[in-house]
Amino acid sequence: MLTLRGTTIRPFSPSGRLFCCVLLLLMMSSPGILRADQEKTSKDSTTKEVLHFATFAGTAVHYESYGTGREALVFIHPWGGDVSFWRFQVPAFEGKTRVILIDLPGHGRSDKPLIAYTQELFASSVRAVLREAGVHQAVLVGNSMGGLVARQFYRMYPKMTKALVIVDMPLRPFDPKEFLEKVVAPMRGPDYKEHVRQTFGILFTPQTPSSLREEILTKILNTPQNVLVSSQEQMADPKIWRQDPISVPVLGIYSKTPYIPADNERFMRSLITNLDYQAWDGVGHFIMLEVPERFNEALTAFLVKNKFLKN
Repeated sequence: MLTLRGTTIRPFSPSGRLFCCVLLLLMMSSPGILRADQEKTSKDSTTKEVLHFATFAGTAVHYESYGTGREALVFIHPWGGDVSFWRFQVPAFEGKTRVILIDLPGHGRSDKPLIAYTQELFASSVRAVLREAGVHQAVLVGNSMGGLVARQFYRMYPKMTKALVIVDMPLRPFDPKEFLEKVVAPMRGPDYKEHVRQTFGILFTPQTPSSLREEILTKILNTPQNVLVSSQEQMADPKIWRQDPISVPVLGIYSKTPYIPADNERFMRSLITNLDYQAWDGVGHFIMLEVPERFNEALTAFLVKNKFLKN
């Protein structure tokens, strides 16, 4: 028997059976019940996807894993993005190597607490995912802010880093005061979405399909305002831009656009011993989405050249 607020419910009576069924359904549907490796049925009920979560500092970090192995190709999305920014890379590399996509804290399906979204937090969350997934070494591929996260991961966990792929992210220092005043400050107000649309319009080119442009901006603006502001604020931290050397192989793929410094290659070579530097015409900031076939070919060639992938 079960007593609830003074009422006795007999489990095997009709009302008791109904109560137990309702209680079970409520437990199964509660978002707080399942967290690590939970199973979710899609809308058409014909397929199932397994949602993987690692935990770092009490925050659940969502990731997708394809294949098995202790080495992996790890993709890190840009500011305001999510795992879908790498959707064209999964079919190109699945079956050839283990592939992991990560929703950084505050993004996608990961938890979004009210905390400071530092580069150390992001890098540590990547480490938590790799530990949960049983990965000992990785080639990290990062677009924009994801490139900074990959570099910070290398600083903190060099023995786990086989190589870096930096996609359209200059690694040189900039004026943090100007950045905070012109870019970050307007994002704290109620009109921040319009500010993002106007400011970040320069990340696209006339060749960028309008549908892709709208998809990217919509996903960025679906990210909580506090996450967008905090992660931008933390990118102004001078220690992120230390000019410490990088000894692992690096592939740098950049757009030939005004926001990439003219001497970016020279600067990159001053930091990196083994650098494959490429600058592409006719593409914007989100290269892997705009020209996925070309991007996948360049990444494959880099992996094969450095013996991270069989030809």
